[in-house]
Amino acid sequence: MLREVVLILVFAIGLSGLGCGNDGGGSGGSGGTADDIGACDEFDPLRQPFFGDTHVHTSLSLDANLQSTRPGPAEAYAFARGQEIGLQPYAEDGTPLRTAQIDRPIDFVMLSDHAEFLGTVGLCESGFVDDAGECERFRDRDDQQGIFVSLNGLVALSPESTRYPTLCGTDGTLCIDEGRNVWGDVQAAAEAANDATSSCEFASFIGYEWTANPGARNLHRNVMFRNATVPELPIGYFDESYVEGLWSRLRSECVDAGTGCDVLAIPHNPNLSGGLFFLEEQRDGSPFDASYAQTRAELEPVIEVLQHKGASECLPGDPTSDELCGFEILPFSNLASAALETVSEANPADFLRAALGEGMKLEGTLGVNPFKLGMISSTDTHISAPGFDSETDFKGHGGAGQANRTLEALEASYFPDNKYFNPGGLAGVWAEERSRGAIFEAIRRKETFATSGTRIVPRFFGGWDYPTDACSQNLPELGYAEGVPMGGDLPPPPDQASAPVFIVSARQDPERAPLQRIQIVKGWIEDGEHVVEVRDVAGDPDNGAGVDLATCALRGDGFSDLCAVWRDDDFDPTERAYYYARVLENPSCRWTTYQCLERDCENPTTTMDDVCCDPAVGLNVGLCDAVDCADPDRLPPADARCCAPRVEPVIQERTWTSPIWFTPTP
Repeated sequence: MLREVVLILVFAIGLSGLGCGNDGGGSGGSGGTADDIGACDEFDPLRQPFFGDTHVHTSLSLDANLQSTRPGPAEAYAFARGQEIGLQPYAEDGTPLRTAQIDRPIDFVMLSDHAEFLGTVGLCESGFVDDAGECERFRDRDDQQGIFVSLNGLVALSPESTRYPTLCGTDGTLCIDEGRNVWGDVQAAAEAANDATSSCEFASFIGYEWTANPGARNLHRNVMFRNATVPELPIGYFDESYVEGLWSRLRSECVDAGTGCDVLAIPHNPNLSGGLFFLEEQRDGSPFDASYAQTRAELEPVIEVLQHKGASECLPGDPTSDELCGFEILPFSNLASAALETVSEANPADFLRAALGEGMKLEGTLGVNPFKLGMISSTDTHISAPGFDSETDFKGHGGAGQANRTLEALEASYFPDNKYFNPGGLAGVWAEERSRGAIFEAIRRKETFATSGTRIVPRFFGGWDYPTDACSQNLPELGYAEGVPMGGDLPPPPDQASAPVFIVSARQDPERAPLQRIQIVKGWIEDGEHVVEVRDVAGDPDNGAGVDLATCALRGDGFSDLCAVWRDDDFDPTERAYYYARVLENPSCRWTTYQCLERDCENPTTTMDDVCCDPAVGLNVGLCDAVDCADPDRLPPADARCCAPRVEPVIQERTWTSPIWFTPTP
């Protein structure tokens, strides 16, 4: 009987939002198309894990184009399904000097080329000649960095000062008109790539990036449409320079337009926003009100917790001691300092865990939590390579990282990217099937998880009456029937003596390191302050696993599967709280270490040897152990490098689930 009840309830939940479907390009097995939910042959009402990338730039993005990225949307979609693409630099005859390929295709992709310059790139590539000569400089390629700074600098202007490039003519008309053509090409490429048959082998989403970057502080959003019904034009920073304007236009031109259009905005990894991303201030400088909070919560249900430009879960020591917060933290506070590798102190307010606490505080006064965010990851690749998350074969993602335009530049840079950046991660969802509709609704309800590139499969449920032997039962059936999944809200407790019970499980990525442990992170508001506690609930943090840095061979034992039932015996039903799971692999080599495997630190003979043997890169950890960094200016140069932000040779790949929330009954 339990199974029948679960199937009925979950199937009903899975069909929510079906009216937003679009009758795109093919007939599904249930009489609909794969833009609908229930049209795929492989349908599971208890949901399946899918991996994708919702932050991908191709040659249509100004920055990628001026870094010599040549593959466009069609090639990016093909790459996601396992085909090889060419990478810069290119020989004089146009032959790529590097290639890239993933050995495991991903399930879904949204391309997110910068909306602001779709028309600019299109005009200049068409041979357009403007009075200012900007397109001539664009095409000439002798000063790619200079023309990039000139054009892209417009998105770093204040909201009141930003404008279309001069080449776009009065009010940007020329670029707007050309952008309409390019936007049509974007849609056509997504429709061609999307499998709208009942096979549902791949889902492609139409989207773009709104690229607000005032003062080089990153406020970007990736705009994701549910189906093929989209607005006439993408809305960029030049069109709406405040996020409230973006939301308003997305409502009027999509959600409320009566056309079947549906949309979400996915906030960019917030770690380089210089304190702005979660600033509790509206465009007019006033504090958040309930309307603002409600709109933000509805249109922005999830956020990137990791991508090419670092992780943003938390900073060590804020608001609690947690050494695992140090994973892939950039020593920069904004995009400019990251691009120039000018070390600056990260702002604790730009990290998700702090925002989760602030959101609960705001809910106490506004009645709505604007930061009730689920978690995903992506790559933010600028080389048309969705899902290219390899540590062993990392070739750089461009963007704010290393451009690699020429062979000389690539060889002179030692690494193919900024050493502090990483290959990015993947967006994980639990959906009934591999269709646009099912994946979109999974993101909307926050039944999502973020990975650092590994394909760990986590499951996380919360309820009030899970049995202690839940791990030995049918976990999905029991999880849905007796509680809520990741991203959900706990219902009111059945009585004052109740405490929430959580079931968490994880399955190892068979091509990565074994699992080490599962943690549950709890945050709550106590006496007006955000308090955080991290609990190990499964696995063994002291399992002795390690890495041979000479070969990157893994040492020690781990787990292929883990599962635990944890009851919060310290639960207070009067306090707001959130809970999320963090799953950790055994240690493994970072990409910088793989690239330095051939170094000879005893007899360095090349510049690459010098770089790889530099203590600041972290490979010779022992050289830094005894260095006192209290006064680094008085240290000899080699020791001073030890006191600079260091790149550790070993990392622990991980997955984060979206939180489960508890809100006291008024």
